[in-house]
Amino acid sequence: MTNALSKLLETRDWLLADGATGTNLFNMGLGAGDPPELWNVDHPDRIKKLYKFAVDAGSDIFLTNSFGGNASRLKLHNEQHRVRELNRVAAELGREVADASGRTVIVAGSVGPTGDIFEPMGTLTHASAVEMFHEQAEGLKEGGADVAWVETISAAEEYRAAAEAFALADMPWCGTMSFDTAGRTMMGVTSADMVAMVESLPNPPIGFGANCGTGASDILRTVLGFGAQGTERPIISKGNAGIPKYEHGHIHYDGTPELMADYACLARDAGATIIGGCCGTMKEHLDKMYEALTTRPRGARPTLEQITDAMGPFSSASDGTGGDVPAPRKNRRRRT
Repeated sequence: MTNALSKLLETRDWLLADGATGTNLFNMGLGAGDPPELWNVDHPDRIKKLYKFAVDAGSDIFLTNSFGGNASRLKLHNEQHRVRELNRVAAELGREVADASGRTVIVAGSVGPTGDIFEPMGTLTHASAVEMFHEQAEGLKEGGADVAWVETISAAEEYRAAAEAFALADMPWCGTMSFDTAGRTMMGVTSADMVAMVESLPNPPIGFGANCGTGASDILRTVLGFGAQGTERPIISKGNAGIPKYEHGHIHYDGTPELMADYACLARDAGATIIGGCCGTMKEHLDKMYEALTTRPRGARPTLEQITDAMGPFSSASDGTGGDVPAPRKNRRRRT
């Protein structure tokens, strides 16, 4: 498939993605519980500033402000009739920033989970999920997004529905899941399960991987899990900037720019091709990640011990695949 991202991947052995959307927008004044997608229309200058943070830090890819832009999530705010508009504008603003950068920057149309649970535990059907994702993808495509990018998915059924929707929209795509429950997604998917699912799709993604989760150590272990399956598809790693802590009335992520620089290089060495940050990752983190990736030589694939020595202990003793690993020493100091 010929597209901007595939062409860029042919020329580079790693690409830097962006950082947090929510964290940055909260710092710009977004209220808790307010849908950030409305800012695409109400505060386009702030959204372009968000995108420019990533571009100025050296990111090759940034995600649009459309994570919750599906009908199910927007319905919570009685804005479900604006799906196509809000996604189109999110991509248009991104296209403007990318095209002004003077280099190739990929505008990735962010697509988050519907927020609903599939049958039989919930009410979401495959057909309705495909319809919601398709509507969102058409808006992103209309606005000029280079690829669709589904993220923070927990259920295999939802990932497959997104893949079908992107095929209907005739859009290349990437997709990540969140491994936040002892090496598994909330719905029980392991790194090995994800590789098998991705390779079985009739419309597989350009790249796949993990985002968010429970910290840099855990996501690096998941990246190693992807690579252990022998996949040759580009692996994505977008980890949080440390561990969230509640301080002075708000959530603060304790990962320093230096920690994220180490994480970026470990992710590259572990087998990730597209490397970025998720919750808590600010421009200063991306600056250090870019500097590290461009100046530090590629190293050998890290061991679990090397990961915990650099990033701190895993949140669980198991990576979720059935092969338990020893829990790290309790007296090991985590770098922040």
